[in-house]
Amino acid sequence: MEKQTLAASSSQSSSSLDTPPEDASLHAYQSLSPLWRSFAKSSQPPVPIPIARVNQVDAARLDVEMSGMLKEQLVKVFSLMKPGFLFQYEPELDAFLEFLIWRFSIWVDKPTPGNALMNLRYRDERATAMRGKEVRTGLEGPGLTISQKIWYCLATVGGQYIWARLQSFSAFRRWGDSEQRSLARHAWILIQRVEGFYRAASVGNLLLFLYTGRYRNIIERVLKARLVYGSPHMNRAVSFEYMNRQLVWNEFSEMLLLLLPLLNSSSIKKFLLPFSKDNSSGSTADDTACPICQADPTVPYLALPCQHRYCYYCLRTRCAAAPSFRCSRCNEPVIAMQRHDGKAPKS
Repeated sequence: MEKQTLAASSSQSSSSLDTPPEDASLHAYQSLSPLWRSFAKSSQPPVPIPIARVNQVDAARLDVEMSGMLKEQLVKVFSLMKPGFLFQYEPELDAFLEFLIWRFSIWVDKPTPGNALMNLRYRDERATAMRGKEVRTGLEGPGLTISQKIWYCLATVGGQYIWARLQSFSAFRRWGDSEQRSLARHAWILIQRVEGFYRAASVGNLLLFLYTGRYRNIIERVLKARLVYGSPHMNRAVSFEYMNRQLVWNEFSEMLLLLLPLLNSSSIKKFLLPFSKDNSSGSTADDTACPICQADPTVPYLALPCQHRYCYYCLRTRCAAAPSFRCSRCNEPVIAMQRHDGKAPKS
């Protein structure tokens, strides 16, 4: 009897040691689940971000237009002052307006007016690449750091102002003349080389931007300040109706500007003369008024051979301007002119 009880107790103890408690599997799942999720997130490839290039270019253009509008309004404030007063301070005015736009947009983590209209914002690409936060929508990531904002201001506002002032000062002092001293001549050559190098680098950056869609200018590429969409659910709604009207009107106006000098106004008048309301060219009203200035001729002269009366100065200037001038009433070529003294002209 005792052996049976011992065997039963030993079997129970062995079974209790072999089977784990019911909460062990649940506890293991809860402890390993965060690790598995983090591993799955880190193993996922980055989501590509196809930011439209036209959005970025349009945003830059809109920022330029906004700066121009502010400059126009600011110039109107000083319109009553001495003429040309703001011309000598134009670089300072441009720098002040650019600083205002930077202060109330990028410095406070807000997009510029052009970026806001195109649903774009600046993102620190270095921090995004290190933290790997491009997984969910591809638009996550922190904004620019304080150092990036300051360097952006120094490069866009300060750099452009210093370069504009340096160019105007060197041109005013005529550093490029061969008669200047060697130091000024070398400084002028250095400025030209720096400008050429910057233009070449800008062209190369433009080609890279068209290929990759990142970094519109050199400053953004150096600072790693990339433009991404501010809201992933906002689409760029484009209506081409207004654009089409503008293109059609521009082409039509250019065509008119090209063709109008080639048209013969006298032939057009001759063609439209039968459709005019007043066909009686020999009426009393036509004879008493100059057909050019529509006034009573002070020094009347006759156009030969049609013998219609004109003012001397009107007829003389037209004949001098166009040797093949035709009469405005009968469209006949004017060969000569004769003073009208009230008597019948000699044949």
